[in-house]
Amino acid sequence: MNTILLKEKAQEMRCLIMESIAEAGSGHPGGSLSLAEVMSYLYFYEANLHESDPLWPERDRIILSKGHAAPVLYAALACKGYLPISEVRTLRKLGSRLQGHPDMRKLPGVEMSTGSLGQGLSIANGLALGLRLQRKENRVFVILGDGELQEGQVWEAALTAAHYRLNNLTAVIDNNGLQIDGLTADVKSLQPLAEKWQAFGWQTVTVDGHSYHDLYRGFHTERDERPLVIIARTVKGKGVSYMEHVADWHGKAPSKEQCKEYLEKSGGEDNGR
Repeated sequence: MNTILLKEKAQEMRCLIMESIAEAGSGHPGGSLSLAEVMSYLYFYEANLHESDPLWPERDRIILSKGHAAPVLYAALACKGYLPISEVRTLRKLGSRLQGHPDMRKLPGVEMSTGSLGQGLSIANGLALGLRLQRKENRVFVILGDGELQEGQVWEAALTAAHYRLNNLTAVIDNNGLQIDGLTADVKSLQPLAEKWQAFGWQTVTVDGHSYHDLYRGFHTERDERPLVIIARTVKGKGVSYMEHVADWHGKAPSKEQCKEYLEKSGGEDNGR
């Protein structure tokens, strides 16, 4: 595992997230920034993907259930080479393929149109079960927000995955502790979170979602017949000091001046942006 490369990709994604949302004047920076390490780990190490073919039949599937974090998905796809870097700046613009929530009909590399929270795990179940019935070795990864876990459908899907012993399925929880209305603990507490997943029949591991070595430990835990959930403890707005741990940045765009300042500090403008 080349952690230097993964860190570079995560930082590139953060620059693209800031640029695209500032240019659009709307979007969701907080929960996109918190996923940069998870997405760089998946797209550039863990998932079996084809560098030039997003529709390669033998690929692993990655579903972003928390579809409002589309900027980090688009950044990952651009860094992977599935779309031009320059296209990321068209986020949410009229006629753009990069809508506010991912649309699989418009953009190769998007496995499922998401955004109605709570549905991604059900979709992942169907993919995982279908791949098993076809006797394929492809894996399915689905990324959920912790606020999203307040949706009842998530827990119905969790029961289904355990019932069918979908051990080709891995769920990743972006456990940043914040949602649009504030702390998840105040809106509707999820605790004890790990014990809940265990009670629903899942293998459960908790990791630091910004540590590549910890992510590796989580994804490479010895598997049994159960589906696996990785509870990734993250920081909302990670990497942008004034956004970190601030719920107000869930769905508020930085100004172009704030974006420029961030890029100058991070070296983003030196990389041809």
